[in-house]
Amino acid sequence: MKLKTILASIVMLAAAAASAQEPIRIGVIAEMTGTQAEYGLQITNGMKLFMQENGDTVAGRKIELIIRDVGGPNPDVARRLAQELVSREKVDFLAGFGFTPNAMAAAPIATQSKTPMVVMNAASAVIPERSPYIVRTSMTVVQNAVGIADWAAKNGIKTAYILYADYAPGKEGAEGFKKTFIAAGGQIIGEQGAPLKNPDFSPYIQRIKDAKPDAAFIWFPSGELATGVLKSYRERGLDKANIKILGTLDAVDDMFINATGDAAVGLVTGGHYSFAHDSAKNKSFIKAYQAQYGTTMRPNFMAVGGYDGMAAIYAVIKKLNGKIDGDKAMEAFKGLKLESPRGPISIDPATRDIVQTVYIRRVEKKGKEYYSTEFDKYTGK
Repeated sequence: MKLKTILASIVMLAAAAASAQEPIRIGVIAEMTGTQAEYGLQITNGMKLFMQENGDTVAGRKIELIIRDVGGPNPDVARRLAQELVSREKVDFLAGFGFTPNAMAAAPIATQSKTPMVVMNAASAVIPERSPYIVRTSMTVVQNAVGIADWAAKNGIKTAYILYADYAPGKEGAEGFKKTFIAAGGQIIGEQGAPLKNPDFSPYIQRIKDAKPDAAFIWFPSGELATGVLKSYRERGLDKANIKILGTLDAVDDMFINATGDAAVGLVTGGHYSFAHDSAKNKSFIKAYQAQYGTTMRPNFMAVGGYDGMAAIYAVIKKLNGKIDGDKAMEAFKGLKLESPRGPISIDPATRDIVQTVYIRRVEKKGKEYYSTEFDKYTGK
């Protein structure tokens, strides 16, 4: 009997040792190809950079990234990839998600499998509500829209026109701006949604010009669409008509701002991260990023979302001493505080969403480069 007990103990210890040697797998669903390939590139670059700086072993267990390309806003593909990562790859965490539809589609898989899911960019406010296993390290469009609306109302802008991409984040951003601006005494004199795919912005911009608002709040996702709106704004002469243009950081993504050029100069936006953010942490982050990926490529807010997402995952693994359990991991995320390249951030214990500062920035040209320079911030008061 004694021998059987000893043998059983040996078997259990061997099993435990084998389990400890198993890597912690993070299944990353990201846009690695197609017109939004920069989304996945920036997110995964940020994730990998954090691992390079902090090592690939936490609490005695190796960290393994399993990256899957969703190819753009493709919810059916995102759902299938999430299922495969959970069922076949046995991932301990899901992560990434550049677009809201992809995060929404993966949410039920996270719930069913009790797999913690770290959203590193997708910005619709309702995403964390779709699963108790979701935590976000990026932003909401509403956070940034409310910040710029508050600033506008306090700085002499009485009337505004709203133009937005006609899908969930755009609608939420428009609503957030509208409610805050009206509550502060402003007036919305027009509002319109434009299709996300291949819109001709000329008629939309002309309607804004004809309405003669003090300012136009414009929201489109980062990339060619946002750049196209800004160029159309200049071409149609809204700047000469003294119609100010307002937006969120998506309009002047650090990755594209130099390509947008003079069309962006003077644009005031609300945003949680800027390449020009003046902190030791950000300077260190930029130096390491460009040493790894080249000086011609600026890290943007998506890279920061990936970097901080990995910081959060590492912190949770340490708290759990490498023993990953979905429910315990979610408890560990709640209330987590980190020092980010964007400044101090935390995870709200009730919503599992990010708490952060929204900075008010103005696009300036310095030499041959363009920057969103922070000059104010929204405190929620």
